[in-house]
Amino acid sequence: MTERPTYQEALRRTNLLRILAPFDPHVVGTLPLGLARPGSDIDIVCCATDRSSVATLLWEHFREADDFALYQWSARGRPVVAKLSTYGWPFEIFVSSTPVQDQAGWRHFEVEKRLLTLGGPAFHTAICALQAGGVKTEPAFARALKLEGDPYAVLYDLFSTSDNQLNAVLRAQGFAV
Repeated sequence: MTERPTYQEALRRTNLLRILAPFDPHVVGTLPLGLARPGSDIDIVCCATDRSSVATLLWEHFREADDFALYQWSARGRPVVAKLSTYGWPFEIFVSSTPVQDQAGWRHFEVEKRLLTLGGPAFHTAICALQAGGVKTEPAFARALKLEGDPYAVLYDLFSTSDNQLNAVLRAQGFAV
């Protein structure tokens, strides 16, 4: 049995970022944040006004991949989602007509990255402990920071918050660096 490559090596081997280059692909989620859990997938967000062209491209390149699935949401801008497994890794590609920097997945990733940097090792450990207990990533951040309401909406809104404001939220919960 061969050892599973790193997620970066799996990305390189698939050429996914090169194939998706015209659609502004960005890797997001737990892997680049250093919060991976067993079963974490490689999440990629993209932007395309013609989502069917991306669907066709993904079909042409990856239809033979394990667990390949391609579908389009029926609401909220009708994004296309592709799932596949290759090189020992599950992938999920999310393609929306919304520019990447305005997509929820990107905004969540960016604010989580900032919070992990500002909160230091103790905050990282707290998030990992919540995840180990079965809490999904966004709810783990909201719970660790004692933020009220829908954790996905709260993190989306925190994207526009300054580092000084994020530091104040972290300090209020004992995560000061």
